Amino acid sequence: MSLMELSSVSYSYDGKKMVLTDISAAFEERKMYAIVGPSGCGKTTLLSLLGGLDTPSSGSVLFNGTDIKKIGLSAHRRDNVSFIFQNYNLIDYMTPLENASLSSAAKESALPMLTRLGLTQSEVKRNVLKLSGGQQQRVAIARALLAGTKVILADEPTGNVDDAMSEEIAGLLKESVQETGKCVIVVTHSTDLAAKADTVFLLRNGILQKQNM
Repeated sequence: MSLMELSSVSYSYDGKKMVLTDISAAFEERKMYAIVGPSGCGKTTLLSLLGGLDTPSSGSVLFNGTDIKKIGLSAHRRDNVSFIFQNYNLIDYMTPLENASLSSAAKESALPMLTRLGLTQSEVKRNVLKLSGGQQQRVAIARALLAGTKVILADEPTGNVDDAMSEEIAGLLKESVQETGKCVIVVTHSTDLAAKADTVFLLRNGILQKQNM
């Protein structure tokens, strides 16, 4: 059985202009998926629907075969999925260490993960607002990787970092699939990151199509 599934999902912002049209797709554990496509095509919207941040105009989003509306959207966001947002969504009065530790299901220290993502011992104790955008992105990634959820939903996770860190992040996402059995779904413009995925989908003109690897 698929871990997550889109079943005939359509979405419009105003009830008139369709952004997503009759999309069906399945996402399994222990696999990494990339969703690519032109800017403004609805990739982030699709990720929001998978994460229960919004609801489709028609069709269903399923987790373990159950409509997430029956699970409860807040419960789905809390228990089933972790997000890596483009705008980070960190708690601004906390340090990187405190932010990343919030989602550590095993209560393990977040420090090794933050260090691996390039933050220094000094930086992890600063207020997050005193960090650069790239550093804040790394904190958001650490938080998602440390969470105990089955699914990671990542919106341009390498968009604010250099090439070397981009490669490290791609490796960590892939590692989380192989070692912890997570399902990772990334929206990206990066061909390098998409190349790491087990399955690549192209979203264009509201239609989602699996690409040949």
